Amino acid sequence: MDEIDLHQIIPDILKGDASQFEKIMRRYQKQIFLYCYHMLGRTDVEDGTQEVFIKAFRHLSKYKLEKPFEAWLYTIAHNTCIDIIRKRRLAKYLPFLYRSDEHNQHVDQAIEDNYYNEHVLRTMSKLTPEERSLLILRCVEDKSYKEIGEILQQNSSSLRKKFERTAAKFRKYHAHTTGGISDGARQSSRPQNHIL
Repeated sequence: MDEIDLHQIIPDILKGDASQFEKIMRRYQKQIFLYCYHMLGRTDVEDGTQEVFIKAFRHLSKYKLEKPFEAWLYTIAHNTCIDIIRKRRLAKYLPFLYRSDEHNQHVDQAIEDNYYNEHVLRTMSKLTPEERSLLILRCVEDKSYKEIGEILQQNSSSLRKKFERTAAKFRKYHAHTTGGISDGARQSSRPQNHIL
């Protein structure tokens, strides 16, 4: 289903043909499920995914046809996951693909061997939900900064800088969690409290 198909069926849904919404769910269910999985972990992924589509259906009249539908749907998914995370007092933070920074490799070059790594989970739990979402959208979902900007409703050029800071923060926390030494720690012998 492409944007043209969506522009044809959305008016039908808004006129009361709810069965057409199943086409949208079939088209986007897997990727929204995976996004929610990376944000929420196993515990709330099914409820989170279902909530995204319920909200999309309820608010479909607010969708503006000039905006990519996928970006609109990911915005709903992002906000839904943030809400769920905030409601959890003690969260089981998300799985995340990660490759170490050896030989100047970027954080977005992930390997599956570390997918469920306890150190990665602990490292990600130190980041804000917004930072986790940025890393997931860029590294796991492989979204462009333009797409991420539409999803998070932020300027794409500022997101690039924010991603670089967040990736550096992730690497520093990961090095600390695993007992390694980050580049920042080599430069300064004084302990740092928090970057946040």
